[in-house]
Amino acid sequence: MEIQNLSAVADYAAAREATKAQPAGNDIGAAFAGVARDFAATLKQGETQAMSAMTGDADPHSLVQALAQTELAVETAVSVRNKVVEAYQEILRMPV
Repeated sequence: MEIQNLSAVADYAAAREATKAQPAGNDIGAAFAGVARDFAATLKQGETQAMSAMTGDADPHSLVQALAQTELAVETAVSVRNKVVEAYQEILRMPV
């Protein structure tokens, strides 16, 4: 197994863009579309790393890192969904 010294640095630099603050804009639809694209890209990257690890092309560290990022993305999406459902239910409970 070959150890790549700069692999962790490159992965950190790629992940840094995902956590960078985005300027607030007026187009919420475009913001949600961007978030959905980022979420799908994170899932695809995790899936690609998992398939590479199964064939022996990826090192275990990159697999664990990709799976951790995927897990965090899914947990975040579930939390946002739960908050939206909770807000919707609260609106339904309001008297008219």
